[in-house]
Amino acid sequence: MSESRFASTSLKTLVCDVPRPAVGRIVLNRPEKMNAYTFTMTQELLAAVAAYRDDDSLRALVITGAGGRAFCTGGDISGSEPEHSQKVRTQPMGAGREMREGMQAVVVALRNLDKPSVAMIRGYAVAGGLALAVACDFRFAANSARLGDTSGKVGLLPDEGGAWLFPRAMGLDRALRMTLLSEIYDAPRAAELGLVTEVVADDALEETTLAFAEALAARAPLAVRLTKMMMSRAAGLSLEESVADAQMAVMIANPSADVREGLKAFFEKRPPKFEGR
Repeated sequence: MSESRFASTSLKTLVCDVPRPAVGRIVLNRPEKMNAYTFTMTQELLAAVAAYRDDDSLRALVITGAGGRAFCTGGDISGSEPEHSQKVRTQPMGAGREMREGMQAVVVALRNLDKPSVAMIRGYAVAGGLALAVACDFRFAANSARLGDTSGKVGLLPDEGGAWLFPRAMGLDRALRMTLLSEIYDAPRAAELGLVTEVVADDALEETTLAFAEALAARAPLAVRLTKMMMSRAAGLSLEESVADAQMAVMIANPSADVREGLKAFFEKRPPKFEGR
């Protein structure tokens, strides 16, 4: 296993490591609670995502859950952090502040990343856990995985970002049906609906996902980051505005050492060695 500043042993709710060259991995590590998130976990997630973003040795990120029962089942409603919850309840609009500084901030941070992220899903990814997965660029799910939005079962809302993410992944009518009826889908159906990128046999999930992340990490970092930026912004731009973005990006990418290396490797019939310069 490679060493990286990203990897840390001081986290309470996560495990961060580098299982493949240039691939960071964040493991939600509360298997006894089906990896339900707490405010502590969201703060550690924010720090881990920022560490990945700022570590130039890492070029792809995998997020997964410990155990095998769940990727993440949303917010922990069992009262695991009573002291924090009590502080929130006594503040004006405290619940909104907790969401803004908690999982909403994590989802926004993932969406704003200019490096790729992949959710590796075993077991349940529901409610805020599904929002966390859909906030990633790609979602690889075990065949036995289950995905959906169960927040409405207890009168809660898709407030971690699901109201924005789910319709964009699966269409408004399907997202409304999933949320309003608290539906959960098996992985093949979730893929049909647009919630999953690829369904993988359970025993092949880790190898397939890490191999995919490693393939992403082998691409030219500048091109990857600029392409992600261009495509992420394009949905809110006109065609004219989008191609103007591309013009700016070209002025960064085309003169780069990576492009020179890519062209040289092409003519020398060898794999390129990109350094992100």
